[in-house]
Amino acid sequence: MANRIEWFQNDRFGMFIHWGLYAIPARGEWVRSYEEIPVEDYQPFFDEFNPQNYNPKEWAKLAKEAGMKYAVLTSKHHDGFCLYDSKLTDYKSTNTPCGRDLVREFLEAFRAEGIRVGLYFSIIDWYHPDYPHYGDRNHPMRNNEAYKGKEHNFDNYLEYMHGQVREICTDYGKLDILWFDFSYDEMTGEKWRATELVNMVRELQPEVLIDNRLEVSGEGFGSLMSDSPSVYSGDFVSPEQIIPPKGIRKPNGEPVPWEACLTMNNTWGYNEFDKAFYKPEVVVRKLVECVSKGGNMLLNVGPNANGEIPEESVEILKAVGKWMRKNSKSIYNCGYIDLPKPDYGRITASNDGKYVYVHVMEAPIGPVPIEGIRKEQIKRVRLLSTGAELSAEGNWTTHNYPDYLFVILDAKGAPSYILPDDTDTVIAVELVC
Repeated sequence: MANRIEWFQNDRFGMFIHWGLYAIPARGEWVRSYEEIPVEDYQPFFDEFNPQNYNPKEWAKLAKEAGMKYAVLTSKHHDGFCLYDSKLTDYKSTNTPCGRDLVREFLEAFRAEGIRVGLYFSIIDWYHPDYPHYGDRNHPMRNNEAYKGKEHNFDNYLEYMHGQVREICTDYGKLDILWFDFSYDEMTGEKWRATELVNMVRELQPEVLIDNRLEVSGEGFGSLMSDSPSVYSGDFVSPEQIIPPKGIRKPNGEPVPWEACLTMNNTWGYNEFDKAFYKPEVVVRKLVECVSKGGNMLLNVGPNANGEIPEESVEILKAVGKWMRKNSKSIYNCGYIDLPKPDYGRITASNDGKYVYVHVMEAPIGPVPIEGIRKEQIKRVRLLSTGAELSAEGNWTTHNYPDYLFVILDAKGAPSYILPDDTDTVIAVELVC
């Protein structure tokens, strides 16, 4: 597992893409469940699905510009609609007016840009007749009396679901991530025949990373936190819409790989009316927070019905990319270091132990204090974005604080100054090894 997960803990920043029929009603990917829409009323979206502006090459270039190293696309979400040419169902993009295998095009485009690729796959399915309907907590027909007492052959559903996983693991080349979603209530673990499923995946894709959601939902951790993880525990924990306050560790303190999956606004799938987008500086700072706690960020975009990533998301990603082009050394191949979190920002450190990166997000009064590093430990101090030399001499105000390294950002050591980058100014401290 250690070798399998290494690239993941170096790359740190990925793109999540939620896209499907739900982009047409434009009220989020759970619209069919939330509004309890019968399958026949959802069918018109299938009949008109034709994203003529879908150009995954543009998506891939945008992800690369933003500094993202990997990307995960929803091959099938909970509504059961497949963005690939599954041989096991007619409910797929190749049977819509679109007529294209959208997953294959995505994989080819992102691989061409040198971006690692993953596929999200929903293990629940509101379209399949043998997936439980009435009384299920999430199914659109959970309250529809017409389905009360209806019998479902769940083994038949599992054969179908396993068969689809076999398809995407067999027909689409090497996958870097297989992102299952999700378990709930009694629908967990061996209810999915999870050991059998994961053994099949490992045989077909021995290097693929798997999340922990065959065992839990986005709020859970699962047996990956224990000393005896299950076969289907996955390779990393997948907290959703939250950054763990102190990262994720086993009870004995051993760090566990994790990835926070986050939206830029309040919905995963395209929502015409959700304009509550984060500012770019918030995204940068949250990425830094994830890395400083030993985790990854998987940042979502929800393309519209035409296959276009919303303009707001594009602008955010380009702004993040501008910061990354100057400061990505403090993100890639970096993680947690056991130093106190400073009041003005955060700290990341290179995985090889040679560099400490001090992220200054709020200008202090006077020199920047770094607790836990002594002057004799440092080889040099530079401004990461430009390579400019910085003074670590402190000044007359700092002598009473011997446990801190003080770095002067202003040439004259003035008590008040403007940060070179008010989003996040990064100080690179090279250590004597």
